[in-house]
Amino acid sequence: MSIAGHIMLVLGVLILLLASIGLFVLKDALSRQHAATKAGSLGLVIIVAGAALLGGNWAWFWRACVIIIFVWLTMPISSHVLGRAALREQSSGNLAYDELDE
Repeated sequence: MSIAGHIMLVLGVLILLLASIGLFVLKDALSRQHAATKAGSLGLVIIVAGAALLGGNWAWFWRACVIIIFVWLTMPISSHVLGRAALREQSSGNLAYDELDE
C-alpha cells in the first residue's frame, strides 16, 4: 500500500502542477477556470486517496471519503458561479456565443 500511496501522491501533484500551468497559458477566464476546477478537483482527490492509503487504517479511509464528497459537491458549484460572474462582467470578451446576452 505504501508504494501505491506514494504513486498517487506524485500523480496528484503532477495533475495540480498541470492545472496551475493552465492558469497561465489559457487565454480567457472560462478556460482558466475549467483548468483550475476540473484538474484541481481530480488532483486533490488523488492526493487525498493516496494519503488515505498511506494512513493505513479505516479512520483515514472515512476521512478521505468525506473530503472527496465535499470537493465533488462544492467545486462544480463554485465553478458555475465564477463562470456566470465572468460572463456578466464581460471579462471573457472572446466568446463566440454568449447565452446570457439579452
